[in-house]
Amino acid sequence: MKKEDLFKWKHYQSEIILLTVRWYLRYNLSFRDLVEMMEERGLSMAHTTIMRWVHQYGPQLDKRVRRHLKPTNDSWRVDETYIKVKGQWMYLYRAVDSEGNTIDFYLSESRDKQAAKRFFKKALATSHVCKPRVITVDKNPAYPVAFQELKEEKRMPEGIQIRQVKYLNNMVKQDHRFIKKRVRSMLGLKSFRTATYILSGIEAMHMIKKKQVHQGVKSAQNQKEFIHKLFRLAS
Repeated sequence: MKKEDLFKWKHYQSEIILLTVRWYLRYNLSFRDLVEMMEERGLSMAHTTIMRWVHQYGPQLDKRVRRHLKPTNDSWRVDETYIKVKGQWMYLYRAVDSEGNTIDFYLSESRDKQAAKRFFKKALATSHVCKPRVITVDKNPAYPVAFQELKEEKRMPEGIQIRQVKYLNNMVKQDHRFIKKRVRSMLGLKSFRTATYILSGIEAMHMIKKKQVHQGVKSAQNQKEFIHKLFRLAS
C-alpha cells in the first residue's frame, strides 16, 4: 500500500500522525496529553482526531510488523487476562514462547471453550510461529476441552502436548503487565471494536520493544525509523 493511499486527505503530515499514534500506543498518555504536547509544537488538533488516527493506524501497525517478526520457539505459554470495555470485563487471550516473545493475542467477550478454540486457531495461523511442541496453560478447564476438540476436527497439528502447570505460566502473566498498565491509564475502552483496534496497536509496539523484529531496533530512534519504513515514509 502506497503512502499516499494511507494518508490521503489527511490535514496533517504523515510523520505527525505516526508520531501521535506511536506515543499513544507506547507510553501512558491520554489523547488530551498528546493534544497539549502537540500544542507545544504549534499544532492545534482535537483529541478525537488523534483517537481516530489510533483506531485507523493501530491495526495497520500490527499487520505490518508481523511481516518482520522473528520466528518464535516451540514451547508456548497461554493465559488470559481481564480488560474492561465499556464498563464490562472482557478477556484478552495471549500466548508467548518460553523466551517471552509474543505469539498472538485475541480479545473475547467470553471465557469459555469456544473462545479458547478461536484463540488457538488464530495463533496457529500466525505466520511467525513454528508448530508448537508443547502448550502450557493454567487450570482453566476450557483449554483441554478446546484442545481435544480441535484435534478431533483436524485443526490441531499432531504431536502437540498440552500441560496444565500454573507456575510455568508466570512468564505470560508477567508479560500481561505491559498491556494492563497501558490500558489502566486510559479513560476507558468505549466499545469492543475500538478496543480491538487499540489493543492490536499496543501489542505491536510491545513486540517492537521486546526486539522481536529482524531489524536492529535497539532505541527509540530505531523504533521511529523502523515504523516509518513500515509505512513507507522517508527516514
